[in-house]
Amino acid sequence: MESLFLPSHLSPHPHPPSLPNRTSVAGLRFRFLQSTSSARRSRISCVSESASDLSTLDLSVKTKKESMKEGKLWGGRFEESVTDAVEKFSESISFDKALYKHDIMGSRAHATMLAKQGLMTSSDRDCIVQGLDEIERQIEAGEFVWRTDREDVHMNIEAALTDLVGEPAKKLHTARSRNDQVVTDLRLWCRDAITEILDRIKRLQVALVCLAIKNEGLIVPGYTHLQRAQPVLLQHLLLAYVEQLERDSSRFINCKDRLNFCPLGACALAGTGLPIDRFMTAKALGFTAPMRNSIDAVSDRDFVLEFLSANSIAAVHLSRLGEEWVLWASEEFGFLIPSDAVSTGSSIMPQKKNPDPMELVRGKSARVVGDLVTLLVLCKGLPQAYNRDLQEDKEPLFDSVKTIIGMLEVTTEFAQNITFNSERIGRALPAGHLDATTLADYLVKKGIPFRTSHDIVGRSVALCLSKGCQLLELSLDDLRSISPVFEEDVYEFLGVENSVKKFSSYGSTGSKCVAGQLCFWISKLGINGDKKQ
Repeated sequence: MESLFLPSHLSPHPHPPSLPNRTSVAGLRFRFLQSTSSARRSRISCVSESASDLSTLDLSVKTKKESMKEGKLWGGRFEESVTDAVEKFSESISFDKALYKHDIMGSRAHATMLAKQGLMTSSDRDCIVQGLDEIERQIEAGEFVWRTDREDVHMNIEAALTDLVGEPAKKLHTARSRNDQVVTDLRLWCRDAITEILDRIKRLQVALVCLAIKNEGLIVPGYTHLQRAQPVLLQHLLLAYVEQLERDSSRFINCKDRLNFCPLGACALAGTGLPIDRFMTAKALGFTAPMRNSIDAVSDRDFVLEFLSANSIAAVHLSRLGEEWVLWASEEFGFLIPSDAVSTGSSIMPQKKNPDPMELVRGKSARVVGDLVTLLVLCKGLPQAYNRDLQEDKEPLFDSVKTIIGMLEVTTEFAQNITFNSERIGRALPAGHLDATTLADYLVKKGIPFRTSHDIVGRSVALCLSKGCQLLELSLDDLRSISPVFEEDVYEFLGVENSVKKFSSYGSTGSKCVAGQLCFWISKLGINGDKKQ
């Protein structure tokens, strides 16, 4: 997840150094040039000489306290700085720095478009792009100092670019607002995040299919209402989760298709009168097209809601799998044995071996669903167009993505480190009269209406309960005492093995049907012969 979540060395500097006022910018730039290698020095040699004139600006009207603060890039009409409490409450750099790569990507595309449209010179464009390259290098190397007084990732990067290359950097925000800039970054980030999630889903699907291959022919009790219902092949049960994950994948793919439209150039909400080419920037960033409506472009967060909804449904699927495996690992079931590599113990009970990873998967699903609810409530009362409330969309989004990826990864790891206790399962199978429905099908084939067949089999089960035996253990005379329709061939339908063999409808748990499903997934997921071992 390094491409989406910042490593620890990129966290904001806990105590930023004394902030230079505008008279020290030229000196800061000079010191930076001295400290860079000759190769990097050539990259930023386009620093505008005219920028040094800023050092002569008279700041004497500022108080001593105010002069220590850097002027906001939006502060032209303001005569005093915001209070420390407002600044601390309003900053978002502590979390939106995760967007740095996408912010720089968008700025490169925007600068290139501005130059093509004659809104800046090609030399200014080159200077900006080289400066952005250097800032990205510094961030990746852990050398960049994130400053809370610069509010967010956009202002941090733009201000650093101005420090680095001077006057050309001031042209970068032409025909752009932070409103369209942030939602462009967010769409780019979501697009990459979905790609990572899709990869993790496929890995889990492969792990489940491989687990199914290893357990060919193993019959387990199938449950409804947590009561024994009918016998099913374990392969069939595992492939049910593969199917659910495939629907999850399709939701993410559809979400990705719908979010892949570019807001850049919508500006604050109304667009611009400058001759920009939004189709050019959309294409450069890999979007399908620019968004048609500038108000919708800056205010829409449907794509985040849809993304978190897809995350939530996937999390619920993983939670259900986690619940089943936690139950199956209990002494009461004893169907599943996790290896020590994916288990934990107790600090007080030395005999305990807990399937904690799947318990946490079950628990963390609540967190993902909660992130979705947070966003739904956040958006429900917002008027058009952009509102500062939307700053709060990022933390739930980042948390949801980080959590679902962790859930997918640990579930894959768990699936690769478990075995099924076929002996314990075999001993458990006779209980529950799992072949009762197959016996009803037998009677239907004899021409008995299903409701009548249901009643006959119900009375047969009652006889078993009184005799303390299974349906297979009833004699033919016992069965004929309930209905004369029963014949010797009835025993071909009794017992879990015979019952499973009789399933033949498309998508059923019959051996041939499951073998077909398995072949489909082996082909679709590209599982080679080695994975079958």
